[in-house]
Amino acid sequence: MQPPPSSRILSFDILRGVTVAVMILVNNPGDWSKVWPPLEHAAWNGCTLADLVFPFFLFLMGCVIPFAFDRRLSEGVQRGQLMAHIAWRGLALIGFKLLLSLYPFFHFGHLRFFGVLTRIALCYVAAASLYVSVRKPVALVSVIAIPLLAYWGMLYALPVPDAGWPGKDFPFLDADKNMAAWLDRQFSAWCRAWLHTGVLYEKTWDPEGLLSTLPALGTTLSGVLTGQLFRRPDILPARRPALLMVAGLLSVVLGLLWGLVFPLNKSLWTSSFTLFTTGTALCSLSVCDFLFDLRMVQKNSSVMYSVATFFRIFGTNAVFAFLFSGFVAKTLLALPSPAKEGASFQAWLSFVLRAGYPSTPLASFLFSVFFLMLVFVPLYGLYHKKIFLRL
Repeated sequence: MQPPPSSRILSFDILRGVTVAVMILVNNPGDWSKVWPPLEHAAWNGCTLADLVFPFFLFLMGCVIPFAFDRRLSEGVQRGQLMAHIAWRGLALIGFKLLLSLYPFFHFGHLRFFGVLTRIALCYVAAASLYVSVRKPVALVSVIAIPLLAYWGMLYALPVPDAGWPGKDFPFLDADKNMAAWLDRQFSAWCRAWLHTGVLYEKTWDPEGLLSTLPALGTTLSGVLTGQLFRRPDILPARRPALLMVAGLLSVVLGLLWGLVFPLNKSLWTSSFTLFTTGTALCSLSVCDFLFDLRMVQKNSSVMYSVATFFRIFGTNAVFAFLFSGFVAKTLLALPSPAKEGASFQAWLSFVLRAGYPSTPLASFLFSVFFLMLVFVPLYGLYHKKIFLRL
């Protein structure tokens, strides 16, 4: 447990808090069969509000990497020590992911290695290691561009074993017949054969699989470049929101244009999806930077102060919020209903909160809001005590 540093960027914390809050709303509806439409993911191609959550989180994680490592490098900390710390954080994140997957029944035969925390860990380790080794923006841009183009080529031009050629033998970006899905199935089969585990739910592909982590790294490195922008002394803070907005709009346009031939797709994390979501994150950060870092509207309005504080509470303990919400959600689903045999405590609680009325998308959303406030309670306690929980 550490006190928060005094040099935190408020816009990072607030935008991260908004991201985490929306994530909790998306992940915890009262009724999965009646999800409130604005919180639904795209069925396959496309991008919705829910699809922006994960890219925003990776982007903002990248933003703080220069702040975390520039000071240590300037103090003479050896790169080997930093690499060891990076590896430890990555392993800790994967360990928490496996624990969350196993909880509460610990059926090792159903353990899934990949997932949100695993992708966060892999992207963090890769991006932080690259930054410690190569901090020049030009080099980082190359590291972003080359994998995005290579990923497009692998999905567009390489034949899928036992399936054929995309666009000829099956539609391009078919959900089951693409190189990323094929690799996911090979990894799952290997896990089942050697580790007696490896389940991909009911799907034949993994939404956070191995190959699609490559373009997700581009999202994180885009955040690293943005963090470097915030640390550049030659750029006046007053010019920063405009630079972020221009870069964001350009990225959105490029993503949409690329999407004409390589559709936006979160499950495959297509290169166009990377550009579009990164641009959206840049535009959102531009607005937050202008309002909260430059204009400081939270100091002149009690309403804006409350809004900023509410989301900052989620943003300053983001990983804890993710883990705590996951463990609470799985606990509610595992506990039996006190009123109906075979039902979960979560289903009973949702029934009670809607006063026995039939389930509707709005009622499902109101349960999500209730769950969000449930998670808010311990986060408020940590924030009030000025405590950040770090790995």
